[in-house]
Amino acid sequence: MSLKELRARIERDVFQCGTPRVLEISLGTFSRKKVTGEMRVGNKHINRSGRVNGGAIMAFADVLGAMGTVANLPPGHRTTTLESKTNFFAAGEGPLLKAVSVPLHIGRTTMVWQTTIHNPDGRKVAIVTQTQIVIPAKAEAASDSARTVSAKLKRRRKQ
Repeated sequence: MSLKELRARIERDVFQCGTPRVLEISLGTFSRKKVTGEMRVGNKHINRSGRVNGGAIMAFADVLGAMGTVANLPPGHRTTTLESKTNFFAAGEGPLLKAVSVPLHIGRTTMVWQTTIHNPDGRKVAIVTQTQIVIPAKAEAASDSARTVSAKLKRRRKQ
């Protein structure tokens, strides 16, 4: 699948549901070496002191780092976040946060992405470094198959 086709699929299947939709995250640049995005800040993002909630900032970074990993996945693999570390430097403020995510390591079993988030005035809000694990998609199918077999065995035992 080409990067252009992958981006279209991600925008359709990922950014129209779940965390990206709820947090109003949009995808900008999407390549194997750089992912950019924006998060439109609204009332749902704000903490009691009127700033962007740290968890929303971390989730924003997580989405972009995961997308960078997806761009680099070998066929038949999937990913999930293994570890994440956030350093906060300034309070997040709206109306729009911008982020740039770049790879620090692209390996066979893990990828590490660093996402820098900025306020509209250019102040650095946070740097998030996350490790994504690369998992064969067959493991998920095998797990589903094992659950199905297990359920059938339990039904037989009850009969």
